[in-house]
Amino acid sequence: MAGQIESRVSTIAYTLHGNRYLNITSRCTLRCAFCPKFKGSWEVRQYELRLHDEPSVADIVAAAGDPSRYSEIVFCGLGEPTRRLDVLLEVAGWLRKEGASVRVNTDGLANLIHDRDVTPEFAGLVDTVSVSMNAHDESTYNRHCRPRHPQAFFAMLEFCQLVQGHVPEVVMTAIDGLPGVDITACRDIADEIGVTFRRRLLDVVG
Repeated sequence: MAGQIESRVSTIAYTLHGNRYLNITSRCTLRCAFCPKFKGSWEVRQYELRLHDEPSVADIVAAAGDPSRYSEIVFCGLGEPTRRLDVLLEVAGWLRKEGASVRVNTDGLANLIHDRDVTPEFAGLVDTVSVSMNAHDESTYNRHCRPRHPQAFFAMLEFCQLVQGHVPEVVMTAIDGLPGVDITACRDIADEIGVTFRRRLLDVVG
């Protein structure tokens, strides 16, 4: 019956703050306890971001629209975009040819999950990489981010050190309001690595 068929429309692209966001996977490397999807919601602002099927490069390009309309094109959803690294880089290449400024929001574990240093592959394709560090030490990170791989915290820090050699801007972020997270210590880590730090607020998504 038509009224009983569940909608399977997926939001591949959405717009916030003058930027166009590309939602290319629902798969994650982490299982962050503070993530909305682990609280039963896949919604960011008014957008439902659960993907029923992972979009192709052509699907993503079509959904992106005209890049010139936006300040930035951002790879960001409720999944980890570097899980689909080849797709991300191919779309980023198209975006750069169209004159777009490209940002990747990531957990910084791409090198760990791909078992190689992928950071040189960002060169010339990505303008900004924003890494969710989320905590100032391994135990606090593991408590909140619940990584699937051992040594994830240190892999994230190493990624931040490496990727700054290949993209113009690297930003590390942490969430103010998570129990036990020392925002000042997080900022100090970013300063030591030599990248920008941005404080986020708990439960403010998008």
